[in-house]
Amino acid sequence: MKKIENLSEFANKRYGQNFLKNDAIIKRIIQSIPNDNLRVAEIGPGLGDLTKELILARNVTAFEVDKRLCEHLQNTFSEALHTATLTINCGDVLERWEGNSLLDEKYHLVANLPYYIATNIILKALKDENCQSVLVMVQKEVAQKFSAIPGEKAFSGLSVLTQTVGYGELLFDVGAENFVPPPKVTSSILLIRKSRSEDDKKFEDFLKIAFKQPRKKLSKNLADYYDKDKIEALLQGLEVSPTIRPHEAETSMYHHLYNELNKENIDGREQNNE
Repeated sequence: MKKIENLSEFANKRYGQNFLKNDAIIKRIIQSIPNDNLRVAEIGPGLGDLTKELILARNVTAFEVDKRLCEHLQNTFSEALHTATLTINCGDVLERWEGNSLLDEKYHLVANLPYYIATNIILKALKDENCQSVLVMVQKEVAQKFSAIPGEKAFSGLSVLTQTVGYGELLFDVGAENFVPPPKVTSSILLIRKSRSEDDKKFEDFLKIAFKQPRKKLSKNLADYYDKDKIEALLQGLEVSPTIRPHEAETSMYHHLYNELNKENIDGREQNNE
């Protein structure tokens, strides 16, 4: 494959490609990976700048959707491929992630994720029992939603899902000037350490209801789908204000409300036993 002379022209807008070209930031990412010997799954290795550092300390399985980049990576890392330090899968990672786990062994996910697919990838990782941690570069607003704590305005359903399986932390920001071509937003490095996995579509749907209008009262959002009196009684029993907003409620409260409101419910409404 010919040497890539112009990264801006080479970047594919279809895949939201922005190549990180700051070695200091790459080293900070490497240092943020949990300290063990687990394999790393790298999504979107791009030109291989992060991959080059990863394979010095880890066995890596990379997933790249762009055929041009797959060819480039195969040529660049021929020795690592020969020794099986690196494995490259060409194609859409979501199609390969149709089962419960992306890899058939415990692993850490590391990625510079295109903004259009970031949330979906992270949610898949939270459900994956073999995924032990998620270390990703994403749009700052996305990182805030996954890492926020109750009381912060960015606290969302994504925050609740993160706290359900472990905890999230926004490690540091990465300015647009560190990429080619530069994106129009600020990026952040998000780390999610998992202690368990959770795959409950009904709970996810419940959170969408609870955070449907984030600035309204939590009880108001829930009352569109559940019995108002029961909601008020539950909040009273939890000794919280009836005017509590969605971002002010603790993760444990969401699990309690979900369990209680969905007892003997059909489509969110209590059964009529008459």
